[in-house]
Amino acid sequence: MSSSAVPDSGPSVQAASSVRGSRFGWWKVLVTGAVGAAVVNLVVFAVAGQAGASLVVVDGGAEHPVTVGGVIGSSVVPLVIGLGAALLLALWKPVFLRIAQYVGSGLALLSVAGPLSADADGGTVAALSLMHITLGVAVFTTLELHRRHRRRR
Repeated sequence: MSSSAVPDSGPSVQAASSVRGSRFGWWKVLVTGAVGAAVVNLVVFAVAGQAGASLVVVDGGAEHPVTVGGVIGSSVVPLVIGLGAALLLALWKPVFLRIAQYVGSGLALLSVAGPLSADADGGTVAALSLMHITLGVAVFTTLELHRRHRRRR
């Protein structure tokens, strides 16, 4: 009786074992996307500083400097929260990967309105806008790579 139950374990056991055996799991997707976005945004930050951008935003009369820690935090935190939610939801329903690609990228692109309306010099506005666009690209690309990897398994 037990020998007939083991071979007929069904697709759910096979799917669960392939997810566990994957060398590119969902947590690695999070780390890769977050580190990639942070590195690109730090390059943008460095280039903007070298190009003469003040990297200071004035809000309500108070000056707020853009710092390395701020760039890293603003790159990593929203990406990890958004991608983490999408990847967890995709464990339940895989369609959430595709939905999150467009919603997450769209939200990041819509957030460019913040830097564009900021009281700052042109170089700072351009750098901050590019950083927001980078996050949108990172969300889309990271989830697309994860989707393609899942399909190949």
